Amino acid sequence: MPASIPDKMKAAALDRFGGPEVLGIKTVSVPTCGDDEILVRVAAAGIGAWDWMEREGQMAEMIPGGPKFPYVPGADGAGEVAAVGKNVKNLKLGDQVYGSAFMSSKGGFYAEYVAVKENQAAKVPKGLKVEQAAVLAADGLTGLLGLEEHLQLKSGQKLLIFGASGGIGHIALQLAKRLGANVLAVASGQDGVELARRLGADAVAEGHQEDLEKVCRDFAPDGFDAALVLARGDAAEPLLRSVRKGGRIAFPNGVEPAPKGPEGVETKAYDGIPTPQVMKRLNELIEAGPFHLEIGRLYALEEAAKAQQEVLKHHLGKYAMKIQ
Repeated sequence: MPASIPDKMKAAALDRFGGPEVLGIKTVSVPTCGDDEILVRVAAAGIGAWDWMEREGQMAEMIPGGPKFPYVPGADGAGEVAAVGKNVKNLKLGDQVYGSAFMSSKGGFYAEYVAVKENQAAKVPKGLKVEQAAVLAADGLTGLLGLEEHLQLKSGQKLLIFGASGGIGHIALQLAKRLGANVLAVASGQDGVELARRLGADAVAEGHQEDLEKVCRDFAPDGFDAALVLARGDAAEPLLRSVRKGGRIAFPNGVEPAPKGPEGVETKAYDGIPTPQVMKRLNELIEAGPFHLEIGRLYALEEAAKAQQEVLKHHLGKYAMKIQ
């Protein structure tokens, strides 16, 4: 290993699963870099709305070989390549990258260094700062997979995005416009409505306003071709009746309660799984013109526990954590 990589690093880690109080700053070993991995010097990490579930141990059975303590969470982030494994072909030392370490047995992005599989990392798209790219491997990919793979969205189609001002939603809104869709964005709060409008939605409604069903009918008199549900499924259900027969509804696993679609409409849950093809496609779409990533707040590493709690309250876009 080059001398510039230390043996030890600072991380927000847990010694046991539990409440926010178990997450604190620790000195841990820098992970080893496998043959098919890159070692990333982390600049920023994404804060996921699911991070508290990971902290409480609700996802422990998803970790290959089971959890090891001290346990470093953090599904996604971005930084600079500090080392490469011998089978790594497309990334090199010094590249600015973003990637996923979701449920990695070597630990996540809440640390100064993280080992990431090459096929779960990509270069930071042109035009984005590294701390903005920190949120792409979870929210960006989840948005894109929902639109293209699961909703099979085509140019000219009418799309409903429920939860358009959140992390996934505000990215999906811009991607849907790049794909040529007509988008009705349902956002949270007046600030959310303003963000969705600024990002180019064809029409915007506030999620708590009275006449949402009428707004849907007016926007899509013949019904929506597709709907992406990113917030409470029960609140979305009355609006999903506006999806036409033969249309599609998709929502990422973790949206609770899960939405039920009307009869004759395929409703599917999915996971935002990173692959080189999807990351390449995401980068192409982002680089096709000005793209805005709303980082609602940038926390310090020492504020990790606070960030995990505050991400569950109303906010715009995505929260991130500056590591170094």
